[in-house]
Amino acid sequence: MNNSIAPAGRKHIKERKKTMDTMSFIAIASIITAGFCMGIGAIGPSLAQGRAVQGALSSIAQQPDERNSLTRTLFVGLAMIESIAIYCFVISMILIFANPFWGVAIRKIGG
Repeated sequence: MNNSIAPAGRKHIKERKKTMDTMSFIAIASIITAGFCMGIGAIGPSLAQGRAVQGALSSIAQQPDERNSLTRTLFVGLAMIESIAIYCFVISMILIFANPFWGVAIRKIGG
């Protein structure tokens, strides 16, 4: 290995390595947080959708004449429940691809 690097060059390499470690930490934290967001954000809507369908089928079994009204109301309710999962998906994508902490970390590391 060539040891002709000036001390200032070695300092630059150490700072650069520190920068990569900080950026890696932010990336790992973002990915883990996005995973938790999707995992927890999918459990609630899936349970709610199951209960909504159960209630609708029970109501249709008791009153078959109101099937059209119950089905329409069920689909509107399912769409609103599903929007919660979509919001969690959007938050996960923001954390992974448009993380607001990247700019703060870069400014702090850069000076």
